Amino acid sequence: MTAKIQGANQPSGFVIKGWHVAAMVVGFFAVVIAVDGLFLTLAYRTHPGQVAAKPYETGLLYNAEIKRFRDQQALGWRAATEARPGMLVLWMRDRDGGPVTGLKPTALFQRPATEQGAMRLTLVETTPGQYEARRDGLTGAWDVRIESDDDQGRDFVAERRLIWR
Repeated sequence: MTAKIQGANQPSGFVIKGWHVAAMVVGFFAVVIAVDGLFLTLAYRTHPGQVAAKPYETGLLYNAEIKRFRDQQALGWRAATEARPGMLVLWMRDRDGGPVTGLKPTALFQRPATEQGAMRLTLVETTPGQYEARRDGLTGAWDVRIESDDDQGRDFVAERRLIWR
């Protein structure tokens, strides 16, 4: 004789089906996306956008640089440079292509990847509008920033990457 246990073979009221699993997966990712969206919103609202230690002073310097650039464009001077063995040659021309004379330009040399070995050289006018600086041992790539002004206080800055072979 076999005894029947009451309720052992009776199905329970709830059965997990495929759509239940799909709803749980979609719900899980909906919660993850909602939390990520909340964190992104909070991050954007609370980030000051500051990328400099002294943003006000940096902004003033940037505004001065923009003014200097506009003044330089209005001046119409043009610079051309050449890297010759042991020498930097600079040609300065005005708006009409004539030589700009009487300048005392300086050139700041820096390596592109490091500040090591940085140097400042003074260029000397050799012919009208042509300036040269001599330095033995110049090899490889250098970022050169040339700064000059004339007797009237008009500034000129040119930046180039030059390669000595």
